[in-house]
Amino acid sequence: MQQNEELIKVVTERAQKWLDPKYDEETRTEVKALLDADDKTNLIEAFYKDLEFGTGGLRGIMGAGTNRMNIYTVGAATQGLANYLKDVFKEEPQISVVVGHDVRNNSRKFAEIVADIFSANGIKVYLFDACRPTPEVSYAIRRLGCQSGVNITASHNPKEYNGYKAYWSDGAQMIAPHDVKTIEYVNAITSVDQIKFTPNKDLIQIIGKDVD
Repeated sequence: MQQNEELIKVVTERAQKWLDPKYDEETRTEVKALLDADDKTNLIEAFYKDLEFGTGGLRGIMGAGTNRMNIYTVGAATQGLANYLKDVFKEEPQISVVVGHDVRNNSRKFAEIVADIFSANGIKVYLFDACRPTPEVSYAIRRLGCQSGVNITASHNPKEYNGYKAYWSDGAQMIAPHDVKTIEYVNAITSVDQIKFTPNKDLIQIIGKDVD
């Protein structure tokens, strides 16, 4: 019982930070409902840890919280990846990426957020106009000569989930050393203030049939 009370105290403190006005109103409302609920199970699930960025990217249940897929966890992953790309490819006159997505709830929204953040970091984005299969994202990275790419998809996971897959310039998912280094850069994003959300629309190009 003591251990449970300690856990509730920790997750409550973590959740209360998400009531700050820097988070959007919809998120704050959802977090407040979690905090106000008598049953703290969902609060614990949402905040007991950070959603981990692994070698394949992110995957998790959608919702508010540090352990959920939302614009802030997706944002931190993108900011970390952007920072890494800018270090690795600093000699490139223009770093570029492809962003695609599947048909799940929030996939388009997440893809647009990803595009916004990359562009805010001075990175050129080729954003697909609608859903595309994963192999086409890999193809587009190579075809357009990009340094990286992101596809928003949770593959075979249940409908409550979404995912974030990061790719390298060869169109494949990242392997050593880039997978481990990207994780380090993502883990260095510890505050929403570090994420550049304001897009540079001039750096976002919509692609579609030309790549099909």
